[in-house]
Amino acid sequence: MSGATTTSVDHTWSVDWPLYSCDDHLDLWALPPDLWAARLPRRQRDRGPRVVEIDGAPMWTAEGNVIGISGRPPAGRHSALARAGHGNDGFRPSNPKQRLEDMDRDGVCASVIYGPNVLGLPIGDPELKAACWRAWNDWATEFNSFAPDRLAVLPVLPTHEPAAAAEELVRVAESGHRGALVYCFEFDCGDQQWDVLWSAAQETNLPISFHIGGGVTIPVQQKSWRTMAFSAVVPMQLCQPFATMIYCGALERHPGMKLVLAEAGLGWIPYLLHRMNATAARWSGVATDYALSTIPSELFDNQVYVTFEDEAMAATHVGAIGPDRCMWASDYPHVDSTFPHSIEAIRQSFGALPPDVCRAITADNCRALYGFA
Repeated sequence: MSGATTTSVDHTWSVDWPLYSCDDHLDLWALPPDLWAARLPRRQRDRGPRVVEIDGAPMWTAEGNVIGISGRPPAGRHSALARAGHGNDGFRPSNPKQRLEDMDRDGVCASVIYGPNVLGLPIGDPELKAACWRAWNDWATEFNSFAPDRLAVLPVLPTHEPAAAAEELVRVAESGHRGALVYCFEFDCGDQQWDVLWSAAQETNLPISFHIGGGVTIPVQQKSWRTMAFSAVVPMQLCQPFATMIYCGALERHPGMKLVLAEAGLGWIPYLLHRMNATAARWSGVATDYALSTIPSELFDNQVYVTFEDEAMAATHVGAIGPDRCMWASDYPHVDSTFPHSIEAIRQSFGALPPDVCRAITADNCRALYGFA
């Protein structure tokens, strides 16, 4: 973990470089209604995700269960689209031409995009679910081809079987994808059987993302304080799969693998790294299943990236973590997004940092990790 410190000097520089947003979104509500129906094998289409009319409203269903609304963003303050004057243009984020217009408006050159749902697809049949991810990944290839130097919808890897995940990672790498997402709360990432996936990540040189969304026991309930409680704590739940990847040796055994903790935020990271270092030293020689030989913070410094949005004390946290580990995100089109005022938000958050450091965390780190020009 870097020992860099920040300064309180108020720099007068301007953000005169193109931004690279490392965590934006394409949610279920914004997706083309025929995304899966047009790509799944015929025998699976009726059970896969599709849009049907329920009580007069278009709804996404899968395996006969309602999983979300179609074509309508969350109302009012729950969407940056309304803030930007786009109203209820529900399919705008999945229209590559309009999405690029929004990126240009916000000063964003390239966008790494997560979808279709932070909690994954609630599908019980592993064969069907894997087919759905393959269809999503093929659609993502098509979407990205509209502007391959600017759009990077990430493919999603199946989690029912390690070999299947590794095989799909190799396939999407051959299709030109820049990274991949795996739903880390759906499997035990500490099981050494998953080394086949980490090896594939190292060989393909594609970063693997763990995104927030799972691990919280607080239920999400509309119009309830529970939703606010869930939202407040969900980023920190990535501490569990992150610590697992460190202590089980997955990162140590695969030094070429890169792990992204997406939408995790920064503030809790320095505390956890200090605690992980102390724990590793205190319990050295006790574990018989795997003996970690590298200090946890060194593995973090070499292989892990953290993404964040508009965050209080971000400049201080960047100094504690190390600017080369941090990547800024707009989070378009979510309520937390800085769109359409990202440049001003960056000035407010990082005005105390030197411009080269600000440029690294808002552009250069993302560009280098994902291989943008």
